[in-house]
Amino acid sequence: MTATRLAVTGSTGRLGGRVARLLADRDVEQRLVVRDPSRAPELPGTTLAQASYGDAQAVRRALDGCTVALMVSASESATRVDEHRSFVDAAKAAGVRHLVYTSYYGAAADATFTLGRDHFATEEHIRSSGMTWTFVRDSLYLDFFPLMAGEDGVIRGPAGDGRLAAVALDDIAAALVAVLLDPDSHAQQTYSLTGPAALTLSEVAETMADCLDRPFSFRDETLEEAYSSRAEYGAPDWQLEAWVSTYTAIASGELAALTDDVERLTGRTPRSLRDVLTGAAVTD
Repeated sequence: MTATRLAVTGSTGRLGGRVARLLADRDVEQRLVVRDPSRAPELPGTTLAQASYGDAQAVRRALDGCTVALMVSASESATRVDEHRSFVDAAKAAGVRHLVYTSYYGAAADATFTLGRDHFATEEHIRSSGMTWTFVRDSLYLDFFPLMAGEDGVIRGPAGDGRLAAVALDDIAAALVAVLLDPDSHAQQTYSLTGPAALTLSEVAETMADCLDRPFSFRDETLEEAYSSRAEYGAPDWQLEAWVSTYTAIASGELAALTDDVERLTGRTPRSLRDVLTGAAVTD
């Protein structure tokens, strides 16, 4: 592959940080684009550039000279799609030729999960930008499941017996690195990353109880109960809709189908929930 000048966003977070470390382990030079340089990881072969997605001028300066960029989706907010569009336009203006975007599994204009619609809107804007692109649509993180339980160990939500093909952060990062190392081979491709099994939330709770040695369970809520139980947080309507639709998307079956995209990109079987919970070593 012809050498590219690579920019990586999100390196202060769980996913982008993993990608940056894996690239550094392979002696790949990269420019880390961060909002707060004091939080950036110290890695060999990296330079820093400061920019937030909504600041088009800063993004253009940060990406100047880069031909390939990893765009890790911004934190959830009411303005996220606008911030994404601003970043995409600035990346094109800076001379980026290939954009790799971390989208969401099942992204569509009519996705049950409301933020899946936001991801699709971002994809559409990237498609129309004139840059080549790769979309890596991640399912819900296996690593996130323990955080879905309350202090009493109960996962609550209107998911019913729906199944979810969640995926490990380590596998997403490895898949992204495979794309970034050879972007030309993945141009105009969409990958949907899942784990090795589609689980109900009851099965998730059983596995967590077994691996973490404390009680966990799942309680299926009605929609009314779901909104009521979350109202005490005082979150805006868009966020409440996102929280609740995480579970209704599971119930709908939209997030259940398994793919082999992790294995195709990384050459290894994806990690299971048990692997993640027990800290089993990642094997190549």
